[in-house]
Amino acid sequence: MKQFTRYIPSPIGWLRLLSSEKALTSIKFVDTSSNWSEQQPTILGQTAKQLEAYFQGNLKSFNLQFEPEGTLFQQKIWKLVQGIEYGATASYLEIARQSGSEKNTRAVGLANGKNPIPIIIPCHRIIGSSGKLTGYAGGIERKRWLLNHERTNTKIPDQLF
Repeated sequence: MKQFTRYIPSPIGWLRLLSSEKALTSIKFVDTSSNWSEQQPTILGQTAKQLEAYFQGNLKSFNLQFEPEGTLFQQKIWKLVQGIEYGATASYLEIARQSGSEKNTRAVGLANGKNPIPIIIPCHRIIGSSGKLTGYAGGIERKRWLLNHERTNTKIPDQLF
């Protein structure tokens, strides 16, 4: 499968977008921009536009074709994570219970950490049962920024992180 690349700036650093001809396959946090693919499928432009609107506080729900690569269990967890509303959070334990077993909290954490499409599959919305921020593949400061950004742009009365 041919992969296409685009880089976009964001308030939390550069993002490298990867896609197939039809679907977004990955978002990575990177230090700098690099070479883009000469050919730019429509999905990359749509993703860049929606991420820009998200960062401006004007988009709360993404409408994109995406295909994250992962195991069946990872796919199940990522689907559950997509159900967490903008500005809200859920614990690893809550997601484990939704997946069928509260004993799966560690597996949920591992699946969440392997999410290839952060922000759009909002793994930053998963926190510890105590309400504390826990690990994030993009770094805890990015997670804090994303959560505070969403809470600032919604009516959810919770405190900022």
